[in-house]
Amino acid sequence: MSSATLKGPAAQAVGPTPQPSSKPRRSGAVGRQTAAAWILTLPFAVLFLAFTAGPVLGSLGMSFTDMKQRDLRTPFAVNGVGFDNYVKALSDETFRKAAFNTAYFVVIGVPLTLVVALAAAVLLDKGVKKFQSLFRVGYYLPVVTSIVAVAVIWRFVLAPDSGLLNTVLGWIGIDGPNWLASKTWAMPSLIMMAVWRNFGSAMIIFLAGLQGIPHTVEEAGQLDGAGAWKRFRYLIVPLLRPTILFTSVVTGIGYLQFFEEPFVMTQGGPLNSTLSVSMYTYQQFGFGNYSLAASMSYLLFVVIAVLTFLQFRLLREK
Repeated sequence: MSSATLKGPAAQAVGPTPQPSSKPRRSGAVGRQTAAAWILTLPFAVLFLAFTAGPVLGSLGMSFTDMKQRDLRTPFAVNGVGFDNYVKALSDETFRKAAFNTAYFVVIGVPLTLVVALAAAVLLDKGVKKFQSLFRVGYYLPVVTSIVAVAVIWRFVLAPDSGLLNTVLGWIGIDGPNWLASKTWAMPSLIMMAVWRNFGSAMIIFLAGLQGIPHTVEEAGQLDGAGAWKRFRYLIVPLLRPTILFTSVVTGIGYLQFFEEPFVMTQGGPLNSTLSVSMYTYQQFGFGNYSLAASMSYLLFVVIAVLTFLQFRLLREK
């Protein structure tokens, strides 16, 4: 019998029935959830520390030592050299040549890739109404194609005697050069190949951005008498600013790590005219100059961080 059913002096003697407290049960559930979260996070944390954070911090420390291949058996017996490796890298003529080649590739390649990608996205969004999915797949196909297959195609295109490009130029009376063996034309050839291979990714992102802009924006421009170019320049491009920022940052970071194209097409030649910083760093690792290679990779990291910062400053929403 509960106290609510008692009346008079009996109820006063028994008093209110104590309610069970929910705090211990709730804190126990929170504790189990926390433990489950830590258990689920633990594999990622271990793998991240072992294969990402550990090597990054280790290579940073290595860049301040004189570690070479002979020190692999006694890695903690190396000597600290401060910033000597960074000074040595910056005073290396071949490294400066590789830095110039990388800058050349980025300055020409990134804007060209973005312009081609934006043009293709506008074409698919406004012009091509039939087989749109087919064109999307076709443009994106080079992105997912193996670099080896891409190299085979472009070696056929750029072959000096029977290549597709020189054959087409021959039809209009132009004697095409030996593209990959020329110090002048090897880098533009690799830029052309990189644009063809990479613009599909940016195109998909631009297309998503264009399709997210309401049609009423263009209709308002038409009512105000603005032509197609003015509507695109003053209405569409400002609304695409976040998309342009994202694609330029991603493309810029990828192009600064320019490696696969010269590795499979020219091996950095002729006469280092297509040697990139990433490829030269890779070569130094191969030669056993681990500390020097680590310092080169961190110099490249600093350039990537500075370029990304500038892109955010220039292309952020105002």
